[in-house]
Amino acid sequence: MSELVPTSWGTATVLPLHADRPATYADAVEAYLRSAGIGTSSRRVYRISLLSWAWLATGQQPPLGRDRRGAAPPATAFAALDDPTAAEALADAFARRAALVDADTVNRELSVMKAAIAWWRQRGWLAGNPIIGIERRPAPPDRTRALSREQIAALFTAKAPLRERTLWKALYETCARAEEILCLDIEDLLLADKRGRVTSKGGTIDWVHWQSGTAQLLPRLLKGRTRGPVFLTDRRAPARTPSDDVCPTTGRARLSYRRAAELFETLTRPLAHPGITDPAELEARGGWTLHQLRHSSLTHEAEDGTNTPTLLARSRHASVRSLERYAKPGVDAVAAHVAARDPLRRGNRGRT
Repeated sequence: MSELVPTSWGTATVLPLHADRPATYADAVEAYLRSAGIGTSSRRVYRISLLSWAWLATGQQPPLGRDRRGAAPPATAFAALDDPTAAEALADAFARRAALVDADTVNRELSVMKAAIAWWRQRGWLAGNPIIGIERRPAPPDRTRALSREQIAALFTAKAPLRERTLWKALYETCARAEEILCLDIEDLLLADKRGRVTSKGGTIDWVHWQSGTAQLLPRLLKGRTRGPVFLTDRRAPARTPSDDVCPTTGRARLSYRRAAELFETLTRPLAHPGITDPAELEARGGWTLHQLRHSSLTHEAEDGTNTPTLLARSRHASVRSLERYAKPGVDAVAAHVAARDPLRRGNRGRT
């Protein structure tokens, strides 16, 4: 079965059509989400991003804010993406959308659409690429990547499972990389000394040190276990899981970075966007990243006056230059410093 399809990328092309080619764009989206290896927890975000293009394909703009919840996208024939005018119309609609929402949102929607189009073309469902001329929008440099102390306090008082609370506290108190903490085995822990042995970048063996928060949570998490991974999944390990990643007591597998990051991002969405209550809007915007705990801890230590050699030891960076972007005082610390040196402030009168 084939169809003569005129495209804007050249002369008319004979496109071999698979029998399962969807009739509508919405059906093509669902086929992609079901069959392209998209994780269950990610499908809703992908669906929101992809369905935004249904509005753009008809020259419309997706509703914003609360109006988006429950809004049905316009019905669009999937074959319309191969229309000669599709590329220009999508580029124009995308440019208008980029003026209405932040760069991170439109860039996420563009990335998801690129992945979907690549998958559809591999199946022979599309002859060309209707978004080939659309470029990512430059995002302004993020100077707020470190969480504030108030945000950290809110995180540690939020309701979350014991495993997650222990991991988050350990990441913040140790300034360690998430992969290092997730790879900890119980045999690596010196609980009485509040430290553990980790393998850093390049295979270097180092020590990480934690404080009372982690020290109080770890025994509750381990429940008497003496061997195996510290952080475990909720289910038994699949048969082919390497033995080093399986708890000999429970048979459960080591918690992966992907799953830990996914859970953290999901659970911190309300904290990252406290003014938003709409679930769909929260999901589209996302939460915090595990790396922000390391970044925040180093920033807060720098604000408290920790010297550079100690910060290097805590972060296990090879050079001061690598440390610079982490150990940069945050906006609140700079504001407090300036206020403390204000000559009109009580006690500073007469100081120049």
